[in-house]
Formats: sequence, structure tokens, C-alpha cells
Amino acid sequence: MIAANPSQTVLPPQTILPPQTILIVDDDPNVVELTRLYLERDGYQVLTALDGARALTLAREERPSLVVLDIMLPRINGLDVCRTLRREPGTQAVPIIMLTARADEEDRLAGLELGADDYVTKPFSPRELAARVRAVLRRAAPDHAAPETAPLSAGPVALDLQARRATVGDSPVRLTPTEFRLLALLLRQPGRTFTRDEIIDRALGDDFDGFDRTVDAHISALRRKLSAAPDGSAKLIETVYGSGYRLNPTPNGKEPGKEPRKERR
Repeated sequence: MIAANPSQTVLPPQTILPPQTILIVDDDPNVVELTRLYLERDGYQVLTALDGARALTLAREERPSLVVLDIMLPRINGLDVCRTLRREPGTQAVPIIMLTARADEEDRLAGLELGADDYVTKPFSPRELAARVRAVLRRAAPDHAAPETAPLSAGPVALDLQARRATVGDSPVRLTPTEFRLLALLLRQPGRTFTRDEIIDRALGDDFDGFDRTVDAHISALRRKLSAAPDGSAKLIETVYGSGYRLNPTPNGKEPGKEPRKERR
């Protein structure tokens, strides 16, 4: 038998994925242009907007992979743009990196509580911003290497890891990629208290460059979304003062499927 000539072996065509699209929103054309050059060099397709109204139009029409969003914008400010993107079904899951002034910590926290996934303070290095874009997209991407595929659940809360869908009771809850990872961490060990450092290490990753109040802001946004569902409760995620956070699988004081014991007279 004559061995096949390796040079004549027909290989299956490789799947070429389209480049991810980044929407840059800033009212400074110099910032936009410099950032665009760095991101295009990394292989991204880049869209740009100089005001909030244009940003919303592009986000709705183009459905970018990620939005880099300045807070101080003409026409519609960045916080209102973030709030609108998180409210609309077509853009609710798009990762957002806020650009903020260095001294405005409250602006950073406000953006995170509205659903932003990360922030970069001004003045910033375009190289740093490009690294943050890669990190947030990595956190948002499905983890195909993870062996875990079974849904996670505790009490009324459930996560479908494959479909990336969260529910409280029968009600869907739309989460940002960061909120999804946080909830998955808490659901894997309901009742266990996770410190802020553990949350950063296990849910946000080594490339996260935030601080304790950043974790608090993400937890606050997640808690608000879970409690807003019909079967939700403000006590689903508990604060363990001086330690961290834990998920309470029985926020209403009873185990799922069990009626409270009646008192004897």
C-alpha cells in the first residue's frame, strides 16, 4: 500500500471569525483617533461617536462587541447612555468600559451600578485601554474549556451556563457578563461567604484592576436585579459585614418546596 502524499492531503477549511467590533464614544476627537489606531492594530473593527445620541444610534444599529464610553458627553451623557443600553433588549448584554475623570470616584461607582463592566480613569494610556478591552471581552466570552455545563441553582435563582441565562423563579433576569460571573461564583457554593479578594480572584480575574468598592458596586447592581424579579428578594445576596458576600438559598426563611411549620395551639 502506498502512503498518501501529505502534500496532497485535503484539510478542512478553517473557520475565519469576523473581527470583533468596538464602539468608542468620546467628545475629544484626538482621544477617539488615538484609541481607534491602537484597537485596529489589535485586529478590532472600530466605530466612533462624539456624542451620546450618536452612540445610541450606532449601538442599536451595529450591535458592537464592546462599548468604550466616556461619561462627560454632549447631548446625552455617558451615564444615561449606559442606562439606556442596559434597558434595551438588543444591547443589554454588551460589555461597557466607562472612561472617567481620575478624581470622580462616585462617577465610577455610578457607572458600575448602572451595569458597566469596568472603568478606565483619565488621563489614560491607549495601551492600557486596549488591555482592558481584551480583558473584558475575555470575561464576557463563553468558557469553552470549562467542563461544567450543568445548570446552577439555589433557592429561586438558577443559571444556565450554556445559554448564559439567569432566572429567579420563572422570571428571566438580564445580567451583564460581569454580573453573570459573580452570580455563578455565589451559586457554586450557596451559603458560603466570599471575601472581596476572592471575588476579584475567582470571578473577575487576575487582569481586574479595580478596588473593594468596585466589587460592592457590581454586587449592588446584581442584588437590585435579582430582587426586582417577581420571586426575588432583597436578601438573596447577603452582606457579611467585615467579610464579604454570600448567596442565601432561603431568603424567605423556608426551604424550597417546603411549607413553614404551623404552630400548635
